Amino acid sequence: MKKTTPPEYPEIRAGQSIELLKALHILTRDGKMNQDSRRKLKQVYHLYQFIEPLLEEVRKEKGAFTLVDHGAGKSYLGFILYDLFFKAVKDASHIYGIETREELVTHSRELAQQLGFGGMSFENLSVAESTVSDKLPAQIDVVTALHACNTATDDAIHFALKKQAKHIVLVPCCQAEVAAVLRKNKGKQLGKDALIELWRHPIHTREFGSHLTNVLRCLQLEAHGYQVTVTELVGWEHSMKNELIIASYKNLPRKRAAERLAEVLSSVGLEEMRGRFFTE
Repeated sequence: MKKTTPPEYPEIRAGQSIELLKALHILTRDGKMNQDSRRKLKQVYHLYQFIEPLLEEVRKEKGAFTLVDHGAGKSYLGFILYDLFFKAVKDASHIYGIETREELVTHSRELAQQLGFGGMSFENLSVAESTVSDKLPAQIDVVTALHACNTATDDAIHFALKKQAKHIVLVPCCQAEVAAVLRKNKGKQLGKDALIELWRHPIHTREFGSHLTNVLRCLQLEAHGYQVTVTELVGWEHSMKNELIIASYKNLPRKRAAERLAEVLSSVGLEEMRGRFFTE
């Protein structure tokens, strides 16, 4: 049966549960949508366009599969993924939402039960804790982290590498750690290389540090055999945290990426951060 979009909801994808969107407060009880909700829904739908073919690929390869959404928050992404994709596959495929705020985990559990979304579960864990938790399977197929703040994105990468994820989808946020180390070591670097001018001024330190963090993450993933694509999530008018990193495991050659990663860390005075970006 062909999915259709209700004519009174032109922004909503065909097959999307109106009840779910009301429960997520994207739609009001009387079916209205404000500008903030419209923006939020547009972001999730745009991300879904990137994720859907990855889910199709994994399902075609192995049948039932698993997805972990880190820093799930109110689980907009997880619920919409389940409603548009997982609900129809009718197998043992499962979404795990990982979130540190207990009240959000409780609410998501209640909502999943209310909607009959039996293939969803939610855990009150940090990203780092989830890596060693026995509440999650030893192997995970798809890992997402939408706006996981600062080092939580790196923890999500470590989680994905340990769990041998086939696909990793990241929208990084609030990256301050690399900038802090650049700032600390700035004096030592001033006389070494003219490239220090890229981050000599404080505002440039912050912006360059944010950009450099994602460059290092991409090299880290490539050094583990992943093919990496970097694009924008939505237009800059919708969100300043707009970089989308998609990594798919292809068992690609790793040596050159690892060498480049080491060279970049050395060139900008970040040798002390090798442990964050070089992981087993």
